[in-house]
Amino acid sequence: MAPVAPILEVNAEHPQPRHVQRAVDILSGGGVIAYPTDTYYGLGCDLGSKKGIERLYKLKGRDRKKPLSILCPDLSDVAKYAHVSNFAYRTMKGLTPGAFTFILEATRLVPEVMMSKQKQVGIRVPDSELARALAAGLGRPLVTTSATDAEGEPLTDARSIKDALGHGLDLILDAGVTLLEASTVVSLIGDQLEVLRQGKGQLD
Repeated sequence: MAPVAPILEVNAEHPQPRHVQRAVDILSGGGVIAYPTDTYYGLGCDLGSKKGIERLYKLKGRDRKKPLSILCPDLSDVAKYAHVSNFAYRTMKGLTPGAFTFILEATRLVPEVMMSKQKQVGIRVPDSELARALAAGLGRPLVTTSATDAEGEPLTDARSIKDALGHGLDLILDAGVTLLEASTVVSLIGDQLEVLRQGKGQLD
């Protein structure tokens, strides 16, 4: 039996630096963690870790043809991983940090497994101090996906995440119960704004 991940209580608004560092050390070593975001709890690993990405797909039981998203600490980081036109930049500037996942054309820094057939990638800059601190501490984006049970239902607290997924995680950051709402998915391909999924993020 694989050991079950420990739960570490953390302040989502003012994350304790030592807790962030512990999570970053695990991520840097190819580990997989659960952490709260501004939408659901997320499962994450280091974009630079093939082993971590493989573990994340396996844990979610996710089809390899369905790419996972990446999470950046700041809008200025997005251009390393996606081709950002003036239109895309202006749009994202008004909506980040926030509850949006933007679909853009990926650069070569994004691993093949993380792209759609069209070489596109989903990128988030969440309105979550903790999530951004993890990506900033890592120095690379987090590969991210929502924490869900076997039926695909969102897990809203650390205890239920531990019960359902703890065997496949290395750490669970606990910031209490999160609200049940996914991010809004917005395609910015070809300088056309298209809402692919309406979620928490509201477009004015």
